[in-house]
Amino acid sequence: MKNIVPILTVVAAIVVIWYAAAIPMNSQWALDQAERAEVELSTGELILDTWSQERPRLPAPHQVVSELWGSTVEMKITSKRSLIFHGWITLSATMLGFAFGTGLGILLAVGIVHSRAMDMGVMPWAIASQTIPILAIAPMIIVVLSSLGVTGIIPKAIISAYLSFFPVVVGMVKGLRSPAAFDLDLMKTYSASRSQTFWKLRLPASMPYLFASLKVGIAAALVGTIVGELPTGAIRGLGARMLSGSYYGQTVQIWSALFAAAILAAILVGIIGVIQRRTLTRMGMNA
Repeated sequence: MKNIVPILTVVAAIVVIWYAAAIPMNSQWALDQAERAEVELSTGELILDTWSQERPRLPAPHQVVSELWGSTVEMKITSKRSLIFHGWITLSATMLGFAFGTGLGILLAVGIVHSRAMDMGVMPWAIASQTIPILAIAPMIIVVLSSLGVTGIIPKAIISAYLSFFPVVVGMVKGLRSPAAFDLDLMKTYSASRSQTFWKLRLPASMPYLFASLKVGIAAALVGTIVGELPTGAIRGLGARMLSGSYYGQTVQIWSALFAAAILAAILVGIIGVIQRRTLTRMGMNA
C-alpha cells in the first residue's frame, strides 16, 4: 500500500495537469464556433466544450480512455480498427527484432570481453552506430530491403534489433567484467579454463546486468518497430494506427495508440522483471 500511494499521487497530478492543459489548447476552436453561431459561452460551457471536442488539439484523459476501451474491449480482435489487432502486429515484429538484437548483443559482448581486438575494433563502432538518428536510417533500411524483395515483418524487425542490441552489448560487457580480480585469480588457482571461468563465474555474475539491459532493450525494440511502421505507409500496427490518425486529424486515435504502445511496453518490461526475479532467486541472488 505504501508503494501504491506515491504512484497514485503522481498519476492524479498528471491527470489534473492534463485536463488543465486541454482548456487553453482547445478553447480557440470552441470560441470560433461560438462566434460563428453568434452565441456567448460561459466559462463552464467553454471548459466542458474543450473536454468534449471530436478532433481536439489535446484530447482530454477520459476521451483517450474511452477510445482505448472501445477499440479493445468493445471491438472484435480481428477487426482492423482493434488496437489488439494492431498491437499484435507490432508485438510480432518487436519480439523478432528483440530476439535477434539480444542474441547479437550477447555474442558481441562475449567477443569483446575475451578478445582485445574486438574490444578495440567493435565497441567503438557499436557506440558510433547509436549516433545515427533512427528516423534517418529507418527509411533507408526499408527502401534497400524492399528493392531486394524483402518486405513485411523483416524490415521492421531489423530496425527493432538495431535499437535493442546496443543496451544488451553495454550491459553484458559490464556484467561479464564485473567479477573481482580476486575471483578470477581464484579460478586460475583451480586451473579453470577460459570456458569454465566464463560459465561458472562471468556468466552468473552478468545476470543482473543482463536483465537490466533487457528491460531497456525491449522498450527500445518496441520504439524501433513503431518507427519502422511510419515511413512505409503500413496499414497494420500501432505505428500505422498513429499514421492514419494524423492523416485524418483524429488526435484521439493517435493518443489511444500511443497509450496502447506504452501499456504494451510496460507489460513486456514487467514480464522480463518477473523472469529476472525468478532467475536470480534460483541462483541465490537478491532480485
